[in-house]
Amino acid sequence: MPAIPPSPKYALPTTALLLSGGGARAAYQVGVLEAISDLRRACYAHHTPNPFGVLAGTSAGSINATALACGADHFDLAVQRLASHWRALDVGSVYRADHPSLLRTGMHWLGMLALGWAMPSRRRMRPRSLLDNSPLRQRLQQLLPMHRIPSLLDHGYLHALAVTASSYTTGEHVTFFDTRVELEPWKRSQRSSRRTTLTHEHLLASSAIPFVFPASPLPHHAPQEYFGDGAMRHTAPLSPVIHLGAQRVLVVGAGRMWEQPSMAPLPPANYPSLAQMAGHALSSIFLDTLPLDVERALRINQTLSLIPPAERARSNLRPLELLVINPSDRLDRLAAAHLPALPQGMRNLLRVLGVDSQHPEAQSTALASYLMFTPPYIHALMTLGRADTLAKREDVVRFFGWHDRGVAVPLHHNLARHRGLPL
Repeated sequence: MPAIPPSPKYALPTTALLLSGGGARAAYQVGVLEAISDLRRACYAHHTPNPFGVLAGTSAGSINATALACGADHFDLAVQRLASHWRALDVGSVYRADHPSLLRTGMHWLGMLALGWAMPSRRRMRPRSLLDNSPLRQRLQQLLPMHRIPSLLDHGYLHALAVTASSYTTGEHVTFFDTRVELEPWKRSQRSSRRTTLTHEHLLASSAIPFVFPASPLPHHAPQEYFGDGAMRHTAPLSPVIHLGAQRVLVVGAGRMWEQPSMAPLPPANYPSLAQMAGHALSSIFLDTLPLDVERALRINQTLSLIPPAERARSNLRPLELLVINPSDRLDRLAAAHLPALPQGMRNLLRVLGVDSQHPEAQSTALASYLMFTPPYIHALMTLGRADTLAKREDVVRFFGWHDRGVAVPLHHNLARHRGLPL
């Protein structure tokens, strides 16, 4: 990464970017970010290094948000690097999916189930997760120069960065954040915040999908807690960016919201497979709370609009401008079409669990949609994210306050760097 230039001569916007979780589904967010980068250049609004003063993420969204934070002095370049990372990603970059590794894990589970009661040291031998995500640690260290973040905060290129995780030790949902503004950590029922210097360990903790990836210890000194995916018990996803001072929030989801069609019901005789139940559980963790919190914020906005301005000014409440971009298609259905791209060992494992690519309407492919870090699926998600954002071009331009000059922005990313877009 280049050296950090002198402090910018502009005021950071009070605009936040909130990226939700969802494992491989987070590739959709990158397509959205690419489209936003191209739109702001098409509107000649790229004179500011960073359109987002506050960056917040959960699970895989925390990795995307942190990648933008590491390049907050050049948003467009940070997006390009993040997109290149995702396009080069494969399953082996995130977790071990080769036959020996999966067989070793399977034998470990079977051995403990069959003979664990007879092993004196069984506590230390208990399996910690279904998959080994040690390759992800190496990938994060290559992708994210997090040592830059304190200087970017000091120089004013970034107002705040927040990463969420869930403590298995205390049962609380925790937002870890860093900012240079005097701000007291907040605490609510079953959720709290901690001011700290963020590290790769916080990202591993935030993206540790329950049962699938192992929990991560934080901090690396006493007292130590074990954390898992930040989407668990995340009852108020908008809360961190509001506490950090955002007045406008761009929310990028990773699954269904209000306008999406529901799945066809299962025939009564079909008992749900393990894959279907696991996918249903993960969807409830990753997808259910965000639309509810957005609806709550919109209701508060409507209530505030009924209060006279003078009365509103005396309260601590303020309207929150929201723009939500979420997939226009069902990602589990999209995943079903790309199952053959998974390594054979993972296909065998998912088949044993009950993943059925022939009947995606049964939601059996939802589990695969979170674990399918394969180029065809990732490219499809990024293409969908870009298309959904460009379909909302008018809303995006109005949200950021840009002036749309009518410059064409190509639908496909390979054409996005044409001469019609300013650099």
